[in-house]
Amino acid sequence: MSEAVDSGSPALFEALLGHEIRDRSESELLGARDLARRWHETGVGAELRRRTGSGDAIVRTPVQDDEYSSVEELTLGGMTVRNGHGAILTRAEELLGVRTSFEELMDRALAHADQKNHSTWNSVTILLGGRGDEATWTAAAALRTAPDPSRRLFGAEVLRLTHLFDGSDEDAFAGPALDMFTDWSAEETDLAVLTEVLVALGEHIGPRAEAALLPHAGHPDARVRRAVAQGFSEWSSPPALSGDARTALLRLIADPDAVVRKAACGRVAGARDNDPLLADALAALLGDTDRMVQLTAVYGLALHDDERCVEAARLLGPQCGSLEEEGYLDEVRRYQWRRDGR
Repeated sequence: MSEAVDSGSPALFEALLGHEIRDRSESELLGARDLARRWHETGVGAELRRRTGSGDAIVRTPVQDDEYSSVEELTLGGMTVRNGHGAILTRAEELLGVRTSFEELMDRALAHADQKNHSTWNSVTILLGGRGDEATWTAAAALRTAPDPSRRLFGAEVLRLTHLFDGSDEDAFAGPALDMFTDWSAEETDLAVLTEVLVALGEHIGPRAEAALLPHAGHPDARVRRAVAQGFSEWSSPPALSGDARTALLRLIADPDAVVRKAACGRVAGARDNDPLLADALAALLGDTDRMVQLTAVYGLALHDDERCVEAARLLGPQCGSLEEEGYLDEVRRYQWRRDGR
Protein backbone atom coordinates (compact mmCIF):
# COMPACT_ATOMS: atom_id res chain seq x y z
CA MET A 1 0.00 0.00 0.00
CA SER A 2 2.91 2.35 0.67
CA GLU A 3 3.90 2.18 -3.01
CA ALA A 4 0.44 3.36 -4.02
CA VAL A 5 0.63 6.25 -1.57
CA ASP A 6 4.12 7.18 -2.77
CA SER A 7 2.85 7.24 -6.35
CA GLY A 8 0.54 10.14 -5.48
CA SER A 9 -2.22 8.65 -7.63
CA PRO A 10 -5.59 8.51 -5.83
CA ALA A 11 -6.90 6.26 -8.60
CA LEU A 12 -4.12 3.73 -7.98
CA PHE A 13 -4.68 3.90 -4.22
CA GLU A 14 -8.41 3.30 -4.69
CA ALA A 15 -7.81 0.45 -7.12
CA LEU A 16 -5.48 -1.21 -4.62
CA LEU A 17 -8.14 -1.00 -1.94
CA GLY A 18 -10.71 -2.48 -4.32
CA HIS A 19 -13.10 -4.90 -2.70
CA GLU A 20 -10.57 -5.92 -0.08
CA ILE A 21 -11.08 -2.92 2.17
CA ARG A 22 -12.48 -5.08 4.97
CA ASP A 23 -9.28 -7.08 4.93
CA ARG A 24 -7.10 -4.01 5.39
CA SER A 25 -5.87 -3.72 8.94
CA GLU A 26 -6.18 -0.48 10.80
CA SER A 27 -2.41 -0.33 11.07
CA GLU A 28 -2.08 -0.45 7.26
CA LEU A 29 -4.55 2.40 6.87
CA LEU A 30 -2.84 4.40 9.60
CA GLY A 31 0.47 3.92 7.82
CA ALA A 32 -1.06 5.03 4.53
CA ARG A 33 -2.56 8.08 6.21
CA ASP A 34 0.70 9.10 7.85
CA LEU A 35 2.70 8.62 4.66
CA ALA A 36 0.20 10.60 2.60
CA ARG A 37 0.23 13.36 5.21
CA ARG A 38 4.03 13.52 5.04
CA TRP A 39 3.97 13.96 1.27
CA HIS A 40 1.16 16.50 1.47
CA GLU A 41 2.62 18.63 4.23
CA THR A 42 6.21 18.51 2.99
CA GLY A 43 5.19 19.22 -0.59
CA VAL A 44 5.73 16.85 -3.50
CA GLY A 45 8.53 18.94 -4.96
CA ALA A 46 10.43 19.15 -1.69
CA GLU A 47 9.97 15.43 -0.96
CA LEU A 48 11.16 14.56 -4.46
CA ARG A 49 14.31 16.60 -3.93
CA ARG A 50 14.91 14.95 -0.57
CA ARG A 51 14.52 11.47 -2.01
CA THR A 52 16.50 12.00 -5.22
CA GLY A 53 19.07 14.51 -4.02
CA SER A 54 18.72 16.23 -7.40
CA GLY A 55 18.97 19.98 -7.86
CA ASP A 56 17.63 19.90 -11.42
CA ALA A 57 14.44 21.64 -12.48
CA ILE A 58 11.30 19.65 -11.76
CA VAL A 59 9.23 18.79 -14.85
CA ARG A 60 5.52 19.30 -14.16
CA THR A 61 2.84 17.81 -16.41
CA PRO A 62 -0.96 17.93 -15.92
CA VAL A 63 -2.43 14.43 -16.31
CA GLN A 64 -5.81 12.75 -15.92
CA ASP A 65 -5.81 10.46 -12.88
CA ASP A 66 -9.27 8.95 -13.34
CA GLU A 67 -12.38 9.65 -15.38
CA TYR A 68 -13.28 12.80 -13.45
CA SER A 69 -10.16 14.10 -11.73
CA SER A 70 -6.76 15.40 -12.76
CA VAL A 71 -3.44 15.77 -10.96
CA GLU A 72 -0.01 17.12 -11.71
CA GLU A 73 2.81 14.71 -12.44
CA LEU A 74 6.26 15.76 -11.22
CA THR A 75 9.49 14.23 -12.53
CA LEU A 76 12.94 14.71 -11.02
CA GLY A 77 16.10 12.59 -11.01
CA GLY A 78 14.42 9.67 -12.74
CA MET A 79 11.53 9.60 -10.24
CA THR A 80 7.96 10.47 -11.23
CA VAL A 81 5.22 11.17 -8.70
CA ARG A 82 1.69 12.56 -8.90
CA ASN A 83 0.53 15.25 -6.48
CA GLY A 84 -2.72 13.63 -5.33
CA HIS A 85 -1.51 12.90 -1.80
CA GLY A 86 -4.13 15.25 -0.33
CA ALA A 87 -6.87 13.13 -1.88
CA ILE A 88 -5.23 9.92 -0.64
CA LEU A 89 -4.96 11.42 2.85
CA THR A 90 -8.63 12.43 2.76
CA ARG A 91 -9.69 8.95 1.69
CA ALA A 92 -7.56 7.24 4.34
CA GLU A 93 -9.03 9.45 7.05
CA GLU A 94 -12.52 8.65 5.84
CA LEU A 95 -11.83 4.90 5.98
CA LEU A 96 -10.46 5.28 9.50
CA GLY A 97 -13.55 7.18 10.63
CA VAL A 98 -11.59 10.37 11.29
CA ARG A 99 -13.69 13.54 11.05
CA THR A 100 -11.19 16.11 9.84
CA SER A 101 -12.19 19.72 10.45
CA PHE A 102 -13.80 21.82 7.73
CA GLU A 103 -10.92 24.29 7.88
CA GLU A 104 -8.21 21.68 7.43
CA LEU A 105 -10.03 20.03 4.53
CA MET A 106 -10.60 23.41 2.90
CA ASP A 107 -6.91 24.31 3.15
CA ARG A 108 -6.08 20.93 1.62
CA ALA A 109 -8.33 21.64 -1.36
CA LEU A 110 -7.30 25.27 -1.79
CA ALA A 111 -3.68 24.20 -2.23
CA HIS A 112 -4.80 22.99 -5.68
CA ALA A 113 -7.34 25.70 -6.51
CA ASP A 114 -5.39 26.64 -9.64
CA GLN A 115 -5.63 23.10 -11.08
CA LYS A 116 -8.94 22.33 -12.74
CA ASN A 117 -10.74 19.25 -11.37
CA HIS A 118 -7.84 18.34 -9.13
CA SER A 119 -8.43 15.08 -7.27
CA THR A 120 -7.80 16.64 -3.87
CA TRP A 121 -10.31 19.44 -4.47
CA ASN A 122 -12.87 16.93 -5.74
CA SER A 123 -12.40 14.44 -2.92
CA VAL A 124 -12.68 17.15 -0.26
CA THR A 125 -15.80 18.83 -1.66
CA ILE A 126 -17.51 15.46 -2.16
CA LEU A 127 -16.66 14.38 1.38
CA LEU A 128 -17.94 17.63 2.90
CA GLY A 129 -21.03 17.65 0.69
CA GLY A 130 -21.83 14.15 1.90
CA ARG A 131 -21.76 15.14 5.57
CA GLY A 132 -25.12 16.83 5.23
CA ASP A 133 -25.02 18.59 8.60
CA GLU A 134 -25.72 22.12 9.73
CA ALA A 135 -22.15 22.77 10.87
CA THR A 136 -20.74 22.06 7.41
CA TRP A 137 -23.52 24.06 5.75
CA THR A 138 -22.86 27.07 7.99
CA ALA A 139 -19.10 26.97 7.42
CA ALA A 140 -19.54 26.76 3.65
CA ALA A 141 -22.20 29.48 3.56
CA ALA A 142 -19.89 31.85 5.42
CA LEU A 143 -17.49 31.72 2.47
CA ARG A 144 -19.96 33.51 0.22
CA THR A 145 -18.51 36.88 1.28
CA ALA A 146 -14.85 35.79 1.27
CA PRO A 147 -12.61 38.22 -0.68
CA ASP A 148 -10.75 35.30 -2.30
CA PRO A 149 -12.80 33.88 -5.21
CA SER A 150 -11.23 30.44 -4.67
CA ARG A 151 -12.80 30.32 -1.22
CA ARG A 152 -16.15 31.45 -2.61
CA LEU A 153 -15.92 28.74 -5.26
CA PHE A 154 -15.13 26.14 -2.62
CA GLY A 155 -18.07 27.25 -0.48
CA ALA A 156 -20.46 27.25 -3.43
CA GLU A 157 -19.45 23.75 -4.47
CA VAL A 158 -19.82 22.32 -0.96
CA LEU A 159 -23.25 23.94 -0.63
CA ARG A 160 -24.35 22.62 -4.02
CA LEU A 161 -23.20 19.10 -3.21
CA THR A 162 -24.81 19.21 0.24
CA HIS A 163 -28.18 19.79 -1.39
CA LEU A 164 -27.49 17.40 -4.25
CA PHE A 165 -26.51 14.54 -1.92
CA ASP A 166 -29.43 15.07 0.47
CA GLY A 167 -31.58 12.02 -0.15
CA SER A 168 -33.87 12.51 2.84
CA ASP A 169 -37.61 12.90 2.43
CA GLU A 170 -37.43 16.25 4.21
CA ASP A 171 -34.94 17.71 1.68
CA ALA A 172 -33.99 20.17 4.39
CA PHE A 173 -31.35 21.97 2.35
CA ALA A 174 -33.52 22.65 -0.72
CA GLY A 175 -35.06 25.89 0.52
CA PRO A 176 -31.87 27.36 2.01
CA ALA A 177 -29.89 26.40 -1.09
CA LEU A 178 -32.36 28.02 -3.46
CA ASP A 179 -32.45 31.19 -1.35
CA MET A 180 -28.66 31.29 -1.13
CA PHE A 181 -27.95 30.70 -4.81
CA THR A 182 -30.72 32.99 -6.07
CA ASP A 183 -29.27 35.95 -4.20
CA TRP A 184 -25.69 34.93 -4.91
CA SER A 185 -26.23 34.74 -8.68
CA ALA A 186 -27.24 38.40 -8.77
CA GLU A 187 -24.07 39.54 -6.99
CA GLU A 188 -21.18 37.29 -8.04
CA THR A 189 -18.55 38.82 -10.34
CA ASP A 190 -16.01 35.98 -10.63
CA LEU A 191 -16.74 33.81 -13.67
CA ALA A 192 -15.82 30.45 -12.14
CA VAL A 193 -17.86 31.11 -9.00
CA LEU A 194 -20.82 32.45 -10.98
CA THR A 195 -20.77 29.36 -13.16
CA GLU A 196 -20.85 27.08 -10.10
CA VAL A 197 -23.72 29.07 -8.61
CA LEU A 198 -25.72 28.82 -11.84
CA VAL A 199 -25.06 25.08 -12.05
CA ALA A 200 -26.45 24.85 -8.52
CA LEU A 201 -29.55 26.81 -9.52
CA GLY A 202 -30.08 24.45 -12.44
CA GLU A 203 -30.40 21.58 -9.96
CA HIS A 204 -33.57 23.17 -8.57
CA ILE A 205 -36.95 22.79 -10.25
CA GLY A 206 -39.26 25.77 -10.24
CA PRO A 207 -39.84 29.29 -11.51
CA ARG A 208 -37.53 30.95 -8.97
CA ALA A 209 -34.48 29.08 -10.20
CA GLU A 210 -35.47 29.74 -13.80
CA ALA A 211 -35.91 33.45 -13.11
CA ALA A 212 -32.44 33.62 -11.57
CA LEU A 213 -30.89 31.88 -14.58
CA LEU A 214 -32.52 34.05 -17.25
CA PRO A 215 -30.49 37.28 -16.74
CA HIS A 216 -27.29 35.37 -17.55
CA ALA A 217 -28.44 33.80 -20.83
CA GLY A 218 -26.61 36.48 -22.82
CA HIS A 219 -23.45 36.53 -20.71
CA PRO A 220 -20.26 37.14 -22.75
CA ASP A 221 -18.50 34.10 -21.26
CA ALA A 222 -19.41 30.72 -22.77
CA ARG A 223 -18.97 28.89 -19.45
CA VAL A 224 -21.76 30.95 -17.93
CA ARG A 225 -24.04 30.45 -20.94
CA ARG A 226 -23.42 26.70 -20.75
CA ALA A 227 -24.57 26.63 -17.14
CA VAL A 228 -27.68 28.58 -18.06
CA ALA A 229 -28.54 26.30 -20.98
CA GLN A 230 -28.02 23.19 -18.88
CA GLY A 231 -30.10 24.63 -16.05
CA PHE A 232 -33.33 25.17 -17.94
CA SER A 233 -35.84 22.36 -17.66
CA GLU A 234 -39.26 21.61 -19.06
CA TRP A 235 -40.21 20.92 -15.44
CA SER A 236 -39.37 24.46 -14.32
CA SER A 237 -42.76 25.79 -15.42
CA PRO A 238 -45.08 22.79 -15.84
CA PRO A 239 -46.36 21.45 -18.07
CA ALA A 240 -43.80 22.83 -20.57
CA LEU A 241 -41.04 25.38 -20.92
CA SER A 242 -42.11 28.87 -19.95
CA GLY A 243 -42.17 31.57 -22.61
CA ASP A 244 -39.05 33.25 -21.21
CA ALA A 245 -37.11 30.00 -21.02
CA ARG A 246 -38.20 29.11 -24.52
CA THR A 247 -36.99 32.46 -25.86
CA ALA A 248 -33.65 32.09 -24.10
CA LEU A 249 -33.14 28.54 -25.36
CA LEU A 250 -33.95 29.52 -28.94
CA ARG A 251 -31.18 32.09 -28.63
CA LEU A 252 -28.74 29.69 -27.00
CA ILE A 253 -29.39 26.96 -29.54
CA ALA A 254 -27.71 29.24 -32.10
CA ASP A 255 -24.81 30.15 -29.79
CA PRO A 256 -21.26 30.44 -31.22
CA ASP A 257 -20.08 27.87 -28.65
CA ALA A 258 -20.78 24.23 -29.61
CA VAL A 259 -21.13 23.09 -25.99
CA VAL A 260 -23.74 25.77 -25.38
CA ARG A 261 -25.61 24.75 -28.54
CA LYS A 262 -25.57 21.11 -27.50
CA ALA A 263 -26.82 21.88 -23.98
CA ALA A 264 -29.60 24.12 -25.28
CA CYS A 265 -30.49 21.55 -27.90
CA GLY A 266 -30.78 18.90 -25.20
CA ARG A 267 -33.15 21.04 -23.18
CA VAL A 268 -35.28 21.82 -26.23
CA ALA A 269 -35.30 18.11 -27.03
CA GLY A 270 -36.79 17.39 -23.61
CA ALA A 271 -39.64 19.86 -24.10
CA ARG A 272 -42.05 17.41 -25.71
CA ASP A 273 -44.93 19.80 -26.27
CA ASN A 274 -45.09 19.39 -30.07
CA ASP A 275 -44.24 23.03 -30.71
CA PRO A 276 -43.31 23.41 -34.42
CA LEU A 277 -41.05 26.35 -33.55
CA LEU A 278 -38.92 24.16 -31.29
CA ALA A 279 -38.83 21.35 -33.85
CA ASP A 280 -37.70 23.78 -36.55
CA ALA A 281 -34.98 25.11 -34.24
CA LEU A 282 -33.72 21.56 -33.79
CA ALA A 283 -33.86 20.91 -37.53
CA ALA A 284 -31.75 24.01 -38.15
CA LEU A 285 -28.91 22.26 -36.29
CA LEU A 286 -28.86 19.18 -38.50
CA GLY A 287 -26.16 20.85 -40.60
CA ASP A 288 -24.13 22.01 -37.59
CA THR A 289 -20.35 21.79 -37.83
CA ASP A 290 -20.20 19.82 -34.56
CA ARG A 291 -21.26 16.17 -34.75
CA MET A 292 -22.51 16.01 -31.16
CA VAL A 293 -24.76 19.01 -31.79
CA GLN A 294 -26.11 17.25 -34.88
CA LEU A 295 -26.73 14.07 -32.90
CA THR A 296 -28.54 15.96 -30.15
CA ALA A 297 -30.73 17.65 -32.76
CA VAL A 298 -31.55 14.27 -34.32
CA TYR A 299 -32.38 12.92 -30.88
CA GLY A 300 -34.62 15.92 -30.16
CA LEU A 301 -36.52 15.55 -33.40
CA ALA A 302 -37.11 11.88 -32.62
CA LEU A 303 -38.54 12.84 -29.21
CA HIS A 304 -40.78 15.35 -30.99
CA ASP A 305 -41.97 12.62 -33.38
CA ASP A 306 -40.58 14.60 -36.29
CA GLU A 307 -39.93 12.57 -39.45
CA ARG A 308 -36.86 14.66 -40.29
CA CYS A 309 -34.86 12.70 -37.72
CA VAL A 310 -34.79 9.57 -39.90
CA GLU A 311 -33.01 11.01 -42.92
CA ALA A 312 -30.77 13.12 -40.70
CA ALA A 313 -29.65 10.01 -38.80
CA ARG A 314 -28.89 8.25 -42.08
CA LEU A 315 -26.80 11.17 -43.32
CA LEU A 316 -24.69 11.15 -40.16
CA GLY A 317 -23.02 8.00 -41.41
CA PRO A 318 -21.37 5.24 -39.36
CA GLN A 319 -21.52 5.45 -35.59
CA CYS A 320 -18.32 6.21 -33.71
CA GLY A 321 -19.21 3.64 -31.07
CA SER A 322 -19.75 5.93 -28.07
CA LEU A 323 -22.58 5.11 -25.68
CA GLU A 324 -23.89 8.66 -25.93
CA GLU A 325 -24.12 8.48 -29.71
CA GLU A 326 -25.73 5.06 -29.57
CA GLY A 327 -28.34 6.35 -27.12
CA TYR A 328 -29.23 9.29 -29.35
CA LEU A 329 -29.64 7.13 -32.44
CA ASP A 330 -31.64 4.51 -30.52
CA GLU A 331 -34.27 7.20 -30.00
CA VAL A 332 -34.62 7.48 -33.79
CA ARG A 333 -35.30 3.74 -33.98
CA ARG A 334 -37.89 4.02 -31.23
CA TYR A 335 -39.58 6.81 -33.15
CA GLN A 336 -39.71 4.57 -36.24
CA TRP A 337 -41.30 1.79 -34.21
CA ARG A 338 -43.93 4.21 -32.91
CA ARG A 339 -44.53 5.55 -36.40
CA ASP A 340 -44.91 2.10 -37.91
CA GLY A 341 -47.16 0.90 -35.08
CA ARG A 342 -44.88 -1.90 -33.94
